[in-house]
Amino acid sequence: MKVVARRQQGFAHEVEVEGSHKIVVDEPTEVGGTDTGPGPTQLLAMSLASCAAVTMEMYAARKEWEIGQVEVDVEVSYDGFVPCAYDVSVRLSPELSDEQRQRLLVVAGKCPVHRVIAAATPVVVSDTVEPL
Repeated sequence: MKVVARRQQGFAHEVEVEGSHKIVVDEPTEVGGTDTGPGPTQLLAMSLASCAAVTMEMYAARKEWEIGQVEVDVEVSYDGFVPCAYDVSVRLSPELSDEQRQRLLVVAGKCPVHRVIAAATPVVVSDTVEPL
């Protein structure tokens, strides 16, 4: 998978995923952005919330559990501009058994985005000299 960020104006960038999906990413006005989209660390929290929800839903579907509505909230704590903690809260149907609820919480903690954040996956940054 390839993701490309292209500067639009100021700090705003159009981010494209392999030519099929686009989103605008920006910074808030208080740090010089135009607030035309979520910031990069907000996208990370959005990714965590959505990945946990989808992972639980996929697991429940495999188990043939009817889980109804799922809501995942992510509260981010910052050290300056850097996220330093994520508090994930899951809301599940009260009709689920305690065993199902506990299993889904474990599964949410194993979603791919959670695993990447928790593992501090290595990132290599390199310079490619090509015309834009």
